[in-house]
Amino acid sequence: MKSVLRVLYWLPLGIAFTRYGYTLKTVRGRSMQPTLNPDTSASHDVVLFDRFTLHSGRPIQKGDVVSLRDPVDSRKMIVKRVIAVADDVVQTLPPYPDTEVLVPEGHIWVEGDEPFRTLDSNTFGPVPLGLVDAKLSYILWPLHRAGPLKPPERPLSKTGAPRDYQWRDAMAAFERERKRQARVTAAAH
Repeated sequence: MKSVLRVLYWLPLGIAFTRYGYTLKTVRGRSMQPTLNPDTSASHDVVLFDRFTLHSGRPIQKGDVVSLRDPVDSRKMIVKRVIAVADDVVQTLPPYPDTEVLVPEGHIWVEGDEPFRTLDSNTFGPVPLGLVDAKLSYILWPLHRAGPLKPPERPLSKTGAPRDYQWRDAMAAFERERKRQARVTAAAH
């Protein structure tokens, strides 16, 4: 009986922590490769999402990876990278019907890191901020990739050193991000 009371005593704190603080999620699918679930990973990534940042009023920024309610199927949660925020102009990719979109106030434009395996804003358009659930903070599993989520950066190689598959993967991610940023015209504030 005592252990049941102890659980009931701490249960509201646990619920509040996962609802307004941090929560663990398993990310499945290939739309965020190579950031999440790269081909070298044998299992699905387990990540830590930060809900506190959203509830504290800090704005979502370009480059953030967020979990959000799928605008097409509200039963699903999806994970995407924020490409543009309110008042930015995005040069869209097919199948979006317009070549450019002005992101309206209270919305963001999200895309997967793997452009050929993703259903994102190029399919469903700008996403209302109300659908955003949390911001990805850390990769917890697999352990060899554990740590804070970092933006793609240009890989360095020593002069004369061979460029291995890891260098090529990092360079591809950097180039993909650079091309994506070139498609967004930032709003003048």
